[in-house]
Amino acid sequence: MLKGILDPEDARIAAGHGVDAIVVSNHGGRQLDGAPASIHMLPRVVEAVAGRCEVLFDGGVTSGQSLLKALALGARGALVGKAFLYGLGAQGEAGVGRMIEIIRRELDVSMALTGQTDVHALGPHVLLRGDGGDW
Repeated sequence: MLKGILDPEDARIAAGHGVDAIVVSNHGGRQLDGAPASIHMLPRVVEAVAGRCEVLFDGGVTSGQSLLKALALGARGALVGKAFLYGLGAQGEAGVGRMIEIIRRELDVSMALTGQTDVHALGPHVLLRGDGGDW
């Protein structure tokens, strides 16, 4: 698994070298050096690997709605480091379980609000960018 890919060409190279998975992430670089937001690069990376490896998303997923967006833009799953740490810090192991329950419930609600019943059927069509642009 290779984490920290934002560039489609880097993703193609990694997939060509046989990595099992790529994690689309800017490692917080957006705050430090103006790196693009992971969510904006996700569709390009998914397209670049063309199914040759799994694509996961890491970009501050702290809700079911943000998970829905990542899945709709092609991620197979998402990392939930911040949410995990918040749950762990609040209630230990039980807090992590509660965090997963909350995100799962929020994902269910978000899917219902977009008329979706199957995460495998999610796609960019369920999203609307505020600026009217395409994903």
